[in-house]
Amino acid sequence: MSSAQRTSSRRHAWLVIPAAAALFVIGCVTGRGQPHMRSALDHLQAAKTELQAAEADKGGHRARAIALIDRATGEVEAGIEYAASR
Repeated sequence: MSSAQRTSSRRHAWLVIPAAAALFVIGCVTGRGQPHMRSALDHLQAAKTELQAAEADKGGHRARAIALIDRATGEVEAGIEYAASR
């Protein structure tokens, strides 16, 4: 793997962290009120706010990170709804 490929792989790796964290939280959380899920939502929103405040572009990585956070937020919200329905 070339140096450019390794750098690109590292950049892409941080993009999936919010989505992976949300899925991990969904798999681990039980109980009423969902405090950990709600905390995850707060952290996702904070991350999105920071990305939106960053300078535009970044080769499309910033926009993709925001889109992944939106997807992760949807998953966390779905997990909260699922737990509430049980």
